[in-house]
Amino acid sequence: MAAPRKDDVKAAVLNAAQVLLETGTWGDISLADIAKESGVSKGTLYYHYKAKGEILFDLADRYLSEQWDDFVRWTENKEKDTSLQRLAKYVVERDIASAGLRMHLLCEAQAGDEVLREKLVRRYGEFQRLISGKIAERAHVSADFLTWLLLLVSDGIIVQEAIQNGAFDAQAFIAQGAQYLARLGEG
Repeated sequence: MAAPRKDDVKAAVLNAAQVLLETGTWGDISLADIAKESGVSKGTLYYHYKAKGEILFDLADRYLSEQWDDFVRWTENKEKDTSLQRLAKYVVERDIASAGLRMHLLCEAQAGDEVLREKLVRRYGEFQRLISGKIAERAHVSADFLTWLLLLVSDGIIVQEAIQNGAFDAQAFIAQGAQYLARLGEG
């Protein structure tokens, strides 16, 4: 039997980490747990990943790459309403859809994983430039400011939902924000 390809091993590891994150916290998951869940030896796991943070980032990066591709397809679809307010709503809703994964990333970066922090900062910059370009195509507003505002709002919503703030209604907030942007786009 041939050894699994590198991509297959990494996919198995990432899939296993995702399954484990559905029932536990990143801090509670060990590399041994991930190796066992993925069906690879600890040695094979260590060959591909030197640190647990690398797995978390690759897992998030896989999701974020899909999110990037979906965003580009959505904004380039001439049959869709991709106006400023719809674009903003799309960005925020998609960002908060990855709330659990993003919280794990932010916590690990905050806790001192410098490599993860640098990768996360770079990824935020890439998304900011992409979204800003799409906003600039649709409205005469400060696209960089609005993009950072959307990203910060997304992270804030994620935090409010994580702490289960019953006084905060995320969907109502997003809808009201879209209404404000519709008026901004008209002006």
